Parts: sequence; C-alpha cells; structure tokens
Amino acid sequence: MKLAIVGCGYVFDIYMRTKWAYPELEIGGVFDIDAARLRTVCQHYGLHAYADYESLLADPAVEIVVNLTSIRSHYDTVRRALEAGKHVYAEKPLTTALEQTRTLFGLARSRGVVLTGAPCNLYCDAISSMWKAVLDGAIGKPVLIYAELDDNPAHLMNLEKVQSPTGARFPYEEELQEGCTVEHVAYHLVWLCAMFGPVTSLTAFSKFLVADKTATPLVPPDTPDVSFACLNFANGVAARVTCSWVAPRDHQMWIIGDRGVLSADNVFHDQTPVRLERFSKVSLTARKAYTARTQPQIGRLFGIGGQRLALLRRWKSHAIEAERGVGRSVKHKFVSWLRRREIYAQDKMLGIAEMVRAIGENRAQPMPPDFLIHLNELTLLIQRAGPGGVATQPVTTFQSIAPLAEIVAAPQNYRDAYRPRLFERVLAGMIESLQRR
Repeated sequence: MKLAIVGCGYVFDIYMRTKWAYPELEIGGVFDIDAARLRTVCQHYGLHAYADYESLLADPAVEIVVNLTSIRSHYDTVRRALEAGKHVYAEKPLTTALEQTRTLFGLARSRGVVLTGAPCNLYCDAISSMWKAVLDGAIGKPVLIYAELDDNPAHLMNLEKVQSPTGARFPYEEELQEGCTVEHVAYHLVWLCAMFGPVTSLTAFSKFLVADKTATPLVPPDTPDVSFACLNFANGVAARVTCSWVAPRDHQMWIIGDRGVLSADNVFHDQTPVRLERFSKVSLTARKAYTARTQPQIGRLFGIGGQRLALLRRWKSHAIEAERGVGRSVKHKFVSWLRRREIYAQDKMLGIAEMVRAIGENRAQPMPPDFLIHLNELTLLIQRAGPGGVATQPVTTFQSIAPLAEIVAAPQNYRDAYRPRLFERVLAGMIESLQRR
C-alpha cells in the first residue's frame, strides 16, 4: 500500500532508520510546513514533496497518511485525512482530549477506514518474549508490576543542541511543555494493558519539580516533570508506573508473579535483554546479603536475576539490527551502531507494517480502537493528577486483546526450559540446615 507522511521533524529520521526493511511500504511523498526542512529530507531520501497538505490528501494513489506532526496538530491533521477517506497511522498521543480521540475513531468508523497508531513497541521481540513467558506460566500467577520511565535530568542534558542525522532539532519545547508522561508513559501502558487487560481504578500524582530546564520560554512553564501511578487491572494485577524528566535514566520493567519475576532492561529497545528468575529459597535468602544484591556476577551464582531468555523473534526482527540510508558519515555509522547496541533501538515502521498486514488480511487491527482510547485516557489521567493526587476510575475500557499469532505459535516454553544453576541447587539443602537451630 502507498503511504504519505506529514511531518518531517526529528522523529521522521527515526522512522526512516528501518525503512530499508520494508520494501512493501511505498512512500508516495511527504509534506512539512517548514519548506526548508521538506527540501532537506526529500533530497536526502529521494522522496517526492507535496506542495501542501491538501495536495497530499488529494492524491488518489495514497491510501495511508502517517501523521508525525506536533501533538497540538494531531486532531486537525488526522481529522482531515479521515474525511479524505484515507487510513491513518498517528504518533502518540492521538490527542490530548479524550472526546477528540473518541470523535476521531467515530469518524474513522463512519468513513470505513482504519485509524491506529503508536506506540508500536507492542510488536517488538522483548514484549513478545515476556508475554509468552507469562502465558507459559514461567512466573506463576502475575500479581505486581514495577515500571520505570525516568529519562535523565532534562535541565542538564543540553537538549537544545540535539539534532537528527538530517539536521532536525530535537523538539525539546514540545517534550517539556507536553510533559514526560504524555510523551512516554504509553510505552509501558501498551505492554501492560495488552497482557493484563483494562485498568479499573488508579491512584496518581504528578508535580513540577525543576525550573529552568531550558532558556527557551515554555508555555506552560510548569508542566509536571514527574508522575507516579498505581494501577489496578481488571484481572487483579497491581502496577506502579513512574515517569520523570528529573531522575537518572531508568527504563526497566519488572513483572512479578507468585513463583518468579520477569525483567526487561529498557522499554525503549525492541530487543532489550529479558531475564527470568524462578524464585527459590536460595535466591530469596541470598537477596538479604549486600554483596549478592550489588555484585551481579556473585548474585547470579545464587539465582538472583535468573537467566537471560533467548528472545522470540518476529517477522521484522532484523529491522533494528542495521541502519541504511539515514546518516552516511563514518561518525554517524559508529554512533548508530553504539546507539543500537547500548541505548535505544525502536522500529517505528513496524506499527505501520502491522496495520497494513491486518488490512491486507481483512482482520481487526492488533490494537483496536477501544484499546487505544483507553491508553489515551490513562495517559491524561496520570499527567493531570497534579500534586494533590487523584483516585479515580477510568470511564473507558476494552475487551482483552489476544496475543500476536507468532507468540501463540512459538515453540518455546520458557517455564519448562528454565533450569536453576548447579550452585543454586547445591546450596538449597545447605540453607535449610543453616536456618535450623
């Protein structure tokens, strides 16, 4: 299917990092209100430039509009595309007003077109592997989640100087004005709601802590830069989710069951290491010891941290393992390799490809409208909780979604494959004797 992209800012280059792996996705052209930016990306990537948004929407060959505009432009940009009869894939959040989000999905339904969007990390190898491990009973019954999305102290990161490989500025004003929660919490929520269903109640708190993150005047100047949310899921699971622009970077997630724990190191990396620990008296007792807790190589002798899982690979897993056609200098190639290895790797084209695959197979989208509306409401409730906090019940819900077909069909059984280390097995009897009088 032929698609067109509106919005060629910083995130545009992130999408283009993995375009090489999607020959089935043809980009018919792009448009941006910044004429200089539009010329730059069209020259760099060899793309057609539309003279204006109207021309893009009037092109009968374009079936899908990909919306990468600023958040405040999302509603109008998506609405116009839907009214033109185009399918739409939009960056998150779809809007910052729940009724607007509902209106857009209603419009899509009435026009007989698909509206879906980010975050696409639902489809990555890491969550597929965690979901499969949960289904396999590897941690017993899931009961508790800890999820962190701290993204470094923004006031110390010189965000004004960050640029994409083709020279787009990092949109630090929008990031700080909209807030870390609006920008980031969906990366965790999409995993949690997919696996554990809708949230039936939540308690949340958000607050503005650090002023003068940039010399640029911000409107508003005091958007919350930290939030905490305690979520109660319909299936009984409880979760604590944290976002901030204040604390040192930490993107971990822990899914704790009554028999073990799954941990993912970095929700921003599609192939982040996932570890499974089946609880034992040895590992739980060893955690009392400072050295075992703080020295991973020693701790793992006792089973702390468990074992790294071989990730379940999906149909486009290779996309983030290389980058072609974005930056061409030796410096960029090195930085790209280092980033993919150590920091960040997301295949943002994957969400569009999953959308197209579902349309081609005449089946429902993996993330149905009610699911995305629920994510949107949760994001806004947490963001706007304020320093006084809120305890409330979402007004939206959804029918629990099914795991992706590759997850269900995968031959791995993470529970059956788990084997405690020899040292842990040997120590089991010794600990029993040491704990007796």
